[in-house]
Amino acid sequence: MHSKTKVLIIDDDVNICELIKLYMEKEGFEVATVYDGIKALEVFKSFAPNIVVLDIMLPGADGWQVCREIRKISNIPIMMLSAKGETFDKVLGLELGADDYLVKPFEPKELVARLKAILRRYNNKDIDSKEVVYPNFVINKSNYTLKINDKELELPPKELELLFFLASHPNKVFTREQLLEHVWGFDFYGDSRTVDVHIKRIREKIDQEGQCWQLKTVWGVGYKFEVK
Repeated sequence: MHSKTKVLIIDDDVNICELIKLYMEKEGFEVATVYDGIKALEVFKSFAPNIVVLDIMLPGADGWQVCREIRKISNIPIMMLSAKGETFDKVLGLELGADDYLVKPFEPKELVARLKAILRRYNNKDIDSKEVVYPNFVINKSNYTLKINDKELELPPKELELLFFLASHPNKVFTREQLLEHVWGFDFYGDSRTVDVHIKRIREKIDQEGQCWQLKTVWGVGYKFEVK
């Protein structure tokens, strides 16, 4: 890597931070560590990482809060960590915009492999076509904008990515699992409620009469972006 990829590790367990740091540095990453949720955001802004490893149980502000705050200002990948026995709410994690999660204890090698996979996916996004245009509908993934009837609509990153993905494949039906795979980038153990929640939120914002396009439910199968 010419300029080093930066990883920010946010975990109150100093040993885990040091262990991950050791492995990541060996792989050529630049690493910063933070042990509490309040300081995490300051360091996030000053260090400007390419990817974040975020523990849920943190002093100050928990991982959910930190994830929420990061998502307000950045779209970079977040890998969440949870200790065995903690109830990790996968749906909440996804809705807040986490990209993957790992349960402790884990093999550092697996963490490294998964972080690399997330970064590959994230960096390859730029290769895709960036804009999809239909009458009265323009969605752009490089600057995360959606315009309907020339009016710009606000959509959180995951909603925009989901709509972009469906709009890029007009009239093609996707199951919830396929959407999780393509938009969230990992197989989410069949917890497909999160897709329904996102579709519902998108519909509330974009549903309009008389357009030649529509976000449709295909009963028993999944969803499609229908273009007449």
